[in-house]
Amino acid sequence: MNIIELADISKTYYMGAMALPVLHDISLTIEAGEFVVIMGHSGSGKSTLLHLLGLLDKPTGGTYHLSGRDISGLADDDLAVLRNHFIGYVFQQFNLLPRMSAKENVALPKIYVADKISTVTADEIALLARVGLADRVMHKPNELSGGQQQRVAIARALVNHPLLIFADEPTGNLDSKSTAEIIKILQELNKSGITIIMVTHEPDLAGAASRIIKLQDGAIISDTKTTPTDANTRAKTDTGTITHPNAVSVLNIHRVKDYFVQALRALMSNKTRSILSILGVLIGVSSLIAMMALGTGAQEQVKKSISSLGSNLLMVRAGSHSHGGVSMESGAVTRFTPQDAEEIRERIAGIERVGAYVSGRGQALANGKNCNTMIEGTTADYPLIRNAVPAQGRFFTSQEVTTRAKVAVLGMTVVKNLFGAETPLGQYIKIKRIDFKVIGVYKEKGSSGWRDEDDKISVPLNTAMYRLLGKEYIDSMDVQVAQADRMDEISDQIRNLLTTLHRLPLSQRDTIDVRNMADIQEAISSTTKAFSYLLGSIAFISLLVGGIGIMNIMLVSVSERTREIGLRKAIGANNKDILFQFMIESVVICTLGGVIGILFGAGISVLLAKLAGWSTQVSLFSVLLAFGFSVMIGLVFGIWPARKAAQLNPIDALRYE
Repeated sequence: MNIIELADISKTYYMGAMALPVLHDISLTIEAGEFVVIMGHSGSGKSTLLHLLGLLDKPTGGTYHLSGRDISGLADDDLAVLRNHFIGYVFQQFNLLPRMSAKENVALPKIYVADKISTVTADEIALLARVGLADRVMHKPNELSGGQQQRVAIARALVNHPLLIFADEPTGNLDSKSTAEIIKILQELNKSGITIIMVTHEPDLAGAASRIIKLQDGAIISDTKTTPTDANTRAKTDTGTITHPNAVSVLNIHRVKDYFVQALRALMSNKTRSILSILGVLIGVSSLIAMMALGTGAQEQVKKSISSLGSNLLMVRAGSHSHGGVSMESGAVTRFTPQDAEEIRERIAGIERVGAYVSGRGQALANGKNCNTMIEGTTADYPLIRNAVPAQGRFFTSQEVTTRAKVAVLGMTVVKNLFGAETPLGQYIKIKRIDFKVIGVYKEKGSSGWRDEDDKISVPLNTAMYRLLGKEYIDSMDVQVAQADRMDEISDQIRNLLTTLHRLPLSQRDTIDVRNMADIQEAISSTTKAFSYLLGSIAFISLLVGGIGIMNIMLVSVSERTREIGLRKAIGANNKDILFQFMIESVVICTLGGVIGILFGAGISVLLAKLAGWSTQVSLFSVLLAFGFSVMIGLVFGIWPARKAAQLNPIDALRYE
């Protein structure tokens, strides 16, 4: 039975525009069970012929029938399946992966088996024992002699029960004793039914073969059978027919698992390079997390500060008016009185509370200490309108406002300046030489921009107007609306009412300034959000730079591991296998960098909050965004190096130095 049939096979290499023919119209048949030696001087084309026979290269012309099927036009993936299932390779350079033990090197072809459930593979430990390496199972290649490494390569060639073994100068780097041992092993394998095709330039080794083919200048000059093929060997071989299985999808659970294992091994074997790659992503992700936490914290702080002023508020004050192109000062045309606040409360439906305000600076004294602070006169509804219920004591009542009572509620800054750790409740302070009884203390609110919200004293509105500040008009009003969706409607009603009350012409309606706190909050929030996006974009650039670094390192990795890629393709890996493995390596780097970067970024955010006192908040969105970007960076920047690796021709990759 002919297992191999070549008809007019030719091979031409091209160096730019120059053609370099290597094989010329080779016609050849090889029976199952033969031990064939191909000989010739350097440059005769013997290695090229072996590579064509072993499906590592494709002919330029002619036809190649393997087990009766023309495979000359098969796709790369189909050829990879044939190499994995029915062909074993023994190379002159051994081509063992240095990071793997002997056992792991032998098991390497199992990764690319099409159907791991139905395909029967040999036990790698038993194979190593078969070639005399039972005591070297866990040794790595650098712990083995040249002869032992070649035995590991032979065991690897046998792991998927091949019908053909191709040996390319298998003893070229061995001493005479190791050479004899390797030839003996090949003879025993041939007797067990495996067809052996070996390339050598040593005439002494030809005696082991049953057939010798000599090449010269790319043509067969002699084809001699030294001994007839043993009938028992042929019978054993005939039982194993090449069935030409179809290529399998690489996205099955077994292969994906193996890809991850191989990727992790590759990364662990180059720890420094892997750590540097992870560091690039880590810096980008942690920067993104920290910057977005800072931006989010700023937004929340703004919302908190504004919400502390009250909810559903309309701020009403006398605006300025332009006359002859000149803008007049605020309140120059219209001034409001406490009666205006009462009219708004009584005549406009949908309003819960109205508060009137006057303010000014004043000197406060107590216990021999003094401070200059903000004096604010307001009404009894102030705590409910501004979310400012005293933490200690109480607020003044409507009756106390009407009677111009001399009572005060202090902010925490004033308390610390005048009383220190002593409680101020029930004690008296002088404000502009007038005694006021302290009836309450506000809870601490902190700063709002440049203003200290705790540096103030609140007194009844009438007391402030007529006893402290000497004002006849109020400075502003706060109107609390019951329903947030009616804010704009009630704002127009307030303008209309005040325009009517003060008999203003329509041209001066703009002298009444009604501001919606929600609009102010939205404007400030949009500003802080833009600031957050700016910080995030800067961090994203650093993440992008990390991705470019990964691409560069992966390109270097492809160059360094070109021979490994060639080996993997020789033992059955197809283009997608190589593509996915290198992409997974890139994604693993970015995923590890992303996870560590998230933790590191969160830690930076905590430190900024504790040491610098900045408001930070790590959101789930920023975590998912940073992690998603890190994985995407791995995919995007890993594709080019992975494709470059996948598209390598197996024989070119094996020859790479």
